[in-house]
Amino acid sequence: MIAASAFAQSIEFSPEERARILSHGPWPAVHELDSSNRVDGNPIAIELGRKLFSDHRLSASSKRSCASCHDPKRAFQDGLRSTRHQRNTPTLLDVGQQRWFGWDGATDSLWAASLAPLAAKSELAATPAHIAALLRRDRTLNVAYTALFGEATADAANETILVNIAKTLAAFQATLVSPRTPFDEFRDALAQNDSAAIAKYPSAAQRGLKTFVGEGKCFFCHSGPAFTNGEFADVGRPFFTKSGADPGRWGGLQQLFTSPYNRLGQYADGGAQSAVATKHVIQEPRNFGEFKVPSLRGLLGTAPYFHDGSARRIEDVVQHYSTVDESRLHADGEKIVRALRLTPAQARDLTAFLKSLSGASSRKSK
Repeated sequence: MIAASAFAQSIEFSPEERARILSHGPWPAVHELDSSNRVDGNPIAIELGRKLFSDHRLSASSKRSCASCHDPKRAFQDGLRSTRHQRNTPTLLDVGQQRWFGWDGATDSLWAASLAPLAAKSELAATPAHIAALLRRDRTLNVAYTALFGEATADAANETILVNIAKTLAAFQATLVSPRTPFDEFRDALAQNDSAAIAKYPSAAQRGLKTFVGEGKCFFCHSGPAFTNGEFADVGRPFFTKSGADPGRWGGLQQLFTSPYNRLGQYADGGAQSAVATKHVIQEPRNFGEFKVPSLRGLLGTAPYFHDGSARRIEDVVQHYSTVDESRLHADGEKIVRALRLTPAQARDLTAFLKSLSGASSRKSK
């Protein structure tokens, strides 16, 4: 419980800052169904995906599942600095709000993102034949699958069955939404001009919020109710790994364009209307070393931070942006990221605000 001394009179926000604050809600945001996945939002698909998410039989070894790396008890991530490709495992909370998936955006749908670890030799290593055989011999799974896609007969293409299973996993993941936070209560109180409720939001968090939507310009990339623009940026983190340079978005686009599972391919539902972003995205030299702008929601439960998991605490993230070396940024003259040069007090306030973007469940786990 926050001590009464933490409360103070509300901070004065300019009309522009107030509008930016209100743009970060309301929460939870409405989930727009994925037109490339015809079972998105289907209760049967959601339940089947929920069961399969923790089913070790999906893996070739029968020892791993999706939940092995995306642990529900750890905000659907693993808490490790890095795993596959020397990258941090991102949370699946609020993944239904995204348009590109993975740190490099190598997939353009949640079902394709679910398919990648299913087939990867370093992860579940499941072949289409393995998944099809499991489905055909498990009556419960088979009944649910048949209700969604028709009978998985011996003549049915195993590849199609594998993709359909990924679509049920995606339908489940799209339901994973982070809880409301102290910020959300403040944002709604501000919208309603409820001075009593506004005063319950700690003054340090209010000061940090003012930096976030004001001189810090953090809202440029961390915009909207999910606190991300869903795109990619070079924020000054190293992209060299033990295996060499990590090309980030540049390499992700190479994979996306050649994937048979992108929205332009035969396995996507919805036709051309669901593939507009994929059709028009362009690979540019500046994309090398760019990584996805993550959501800031639930930060207390999703450490460590950055694509390489190099920041252990929220305070470390704030310190990075306070002192970032602008000379190493390569954004073709686009200078969005800049060293904030925060005072110790400003850094504490910004940290307080970022921590207020976590709900009660994340706070209890810390």
